[in-house]
Amino acid sequence: MEFYGFNKVSLIDYPGKVAAVLFTGGCNFRCPYCQNKDLVLHWKKLPKHPEKEVLGYLKKRKRWVDGIVVTGGEPLMWRDLGAFLKKVKKLGLSVKLDTNGSDPQHLQELMKKRLVDYVALDVKTALAWGKYRKLVNDKQLFENVVKTISILLNQKRVDYEFRTTFAPGIVSKEDVLSLAKQLRGAKAYYLQQFIPRNCLNPQYNKVKPLPDDELKAMADSMKAFYKKVGIRL
Repeated sequence: MEFYGFNKVSLIDYPGKVAAVLFTGGCNFRCPYCQNKDLVLHWKKLPKHPEKEVLGYLKKRKRWVDGIVVTGGEPLMWRDLGAFLKKVKKLGLSVKLDTNGSDPQHLQELMKKRLVDYVALDVKTALAWGKYRKLVNDKQLFENVVKTISILLNQKRVDYEFRTTFAPGIVSKEDVLSLAKQLRGAKAYYLQQFIPRNCLNPQYNKVKPLPDDELKAMADSMKAFYKKVGIRL
């Protein structure tokens, strides 16, 4: 397996752990506010990091690194992900997976094989096709997201979080309230601040984010719905 970005040490991407962050190329969504446009659109032109390089680093540094984060792009598009994660687990490391939730079957396979310890699912906006069609042109992918959410809500072994980037025009305060009802009882939910920089759609570089204090107030109002609520600025 090959990666198209490799941050060797992160203290913020895996809650409570020191982790290496690996970026896969390609994505089946087209979120206009996405800041990883090169990974989405031009990943084949980016420098490659083969798994031999990554595993070699992890083997040498496993005394200081607790685990890895696989993000993207969309990692579940890569069918050889499981084979790679198996090698990582043999090193005694934890695995966090960031996903848009579009392949519940692949995710379930990884979970059943105990190759994933933590899942961060990006819930883009309210769970309605009329909202998601701004991001993806395949209704089946939207239905897959709904199924992935159900899988995570109804299992107990794997830790997880749901998170939403508050991108104006894609997400509204009403959407966040709708999600609170749809995701009620989830282990953790985070609102993430939208940053207008290097967006996939250049027009979003001009969009003004919601003020931080309003984002925090919105998160505070959601505490009755989730076991843990937070914001990421």
